[in-house]
Amino acid sequence: MELRPITWGRLAGRLARHLDGLVPADGSPWLKVGVDGAPAARTGEAAGMLAEALRERGRAVHVADTEGFLRSASLRFEYGKQDPDTYFDGWFDTGALWREVFGPLEPGGTGRVLPDLWDPVTDRATRSRYVQLPPGGVLLVHGPLLLGRWFPFDLSVHVRLSAGALARRTAEGERWTLPAFARYESEVGPSDAADVVVRADDARHPAWTGLPDDGK
Repeated sequence: MELRPITWGRLAGRLARHLDGLVPADGSPWLKVGVDGAPAARTGEAAGMLAEALRERGRAVHVADTEGFLRSASLRFEYGKQDPDTYFDGWFDTGALWREVFGPLEPGGTGRVLPDLWDPVTDRATRSRYVQLPPGGVLLVHGPLLLGRWFPFDLSVHVRLSAGALARRTAEGERWTLPAFARYESEVGPSDAADVVVRADDARHPAWTGLPDDGK
């Protein structure tokens, strides 16, 4: 995989310009973008910069963090609080993401998406109000383990950390998730599945593969 140095700001700008010319593959009026990566990769920061670049270009944007779509504690902790297989398969409520985020943005959809569903602190529904994403708007979903789940992304970005960097940058209390990410690498191969890969072992000096149409 050939990688080229880039700054996070330039990356956001290049992606935003690319999205200007992209047509939703499902025929709907909304683009869907995934920014995938482990928590240590800080996908929220990358998604936030991309959202800002898109808004500067006049695009409406809704950013969805998968941490707002966790399953209830009784389901997440059914096999203990540190089970990597549950983290991989059952931590995030993919059904709710389909129903409340992707479904309303299908052809003929309402455009009304739910910003979040579950508060892991209170272990209760957040009861957040729906957000209206107008036609021509862009959905940005960010979080871990997004690829290989058939989410209808028009563009997917994987923020990659090597195994060593992931181990170094993962907080001690979250290191139990590392086998789940090893499984993700083995079974899904996110660097091959994504349209764009950004290596972020050194967060100050990212490098990327480029866009699908410029030599990826």
